[in-house]
Amino acid sequence: MAVKQDSPWLGRFERYLSAERQLSPYTARNYLRELQRVAGLLPQDIDWDQVTDPQLSAVLAKLHRQGLSPRSLSLCLSAVKQFYEFLLLEELVKSNPARQLSAPKQNKPLPKNLDADSISHLLDIEVTDPLSARDKAMMELCYSSGLRLAELASLDVPQLDFAQQQIKVMGKGGKERLLPVGSVAIAALQQWLDYRRDIPCEDQALFVTAKGKRLAHRSIQARMARWGREQVLSARVHPHKLRHSFATHMLESSGDLRAVQELLGHANLATTQIYTSLDFQHLAKVYDGAHPRAKKDK
Repeated sequence: MAVKQDSPWLGRFERYLSAERQLSPYTARNYLRELQRVAGLLPQDIDWDQVTDPQLSAVLAKLHRQGLSPRSLSLCLSAVKQFYEFLLLEELVKSNPARQLSAPKQNKPLPKNLDADSISHLLDIEVTDPLSARDKAMMELCYSSGLRLAELASLDVPQLDFAQQQIKVMGKGGKERLLPVGSVAIAALQQWLDYRRDIPCEDQALFVTAKGKRLAHRSIQARMARWGREQVLSARVHPHKLRHSFATHMLESSGDLRAVQELLGHANLATTQIYTSLDFQHLAKVYDGAHPRAKKDK
């Protein structure tokens, strides 16, 4: 079990990732690549079970000096940790020397959103045929309810409740949530369904092609990008941008982070808190008006 880039244990680890962990071949390859990178920087006269945490720490520091980004360093460390957990399961090592190590903090990029005027301009589409009706309804719903691309693509007609103006969505991890749908989106959806009735559909998919097949993820992305160009928006339009815009505008209007968390389907509040950076002035105003120790003396 020498620290070599062609160690047979790396092959066994790759099979473990695919069969036991059920990770994608792409992720497994990335892990193997990172392990081979680390192996190339460790002493070649020791075994994996002799590697110490200071040695691994020195490798990470060297990679950092070489210009490896925090994101790449995080992936590298994750691969090493997972590899040692595998070796522990195989009873080939007694401890995981990478367990206490941490990668440099990543600078989280702020989600890019469209302002309210840009959204209005984007969605000011004249419906003249089934294609324009479908695309308008799709974008209105995405912005109205803050849907993920996968959630939007997987919707079926029965998930819509026009009477209650709401939609049932299956989110990440199979978690179901009920979301409100705005009146403008409701009108756009009803207009699209009028066209959809004349299309012979193979299932109950809400958004379908002209041949009645469920619209694929890439097709949704391509159609939204096309409308962004058609409406001459300076920023590229895609489902995530509409979702980010929904979250930002909701937070600006309500200041209710918990409510936005629920609407977005975020399991962790910290995931939602990134949107607070988008409008600090608004949040500062809310804080000054609400916090008992923030009120200025008159």
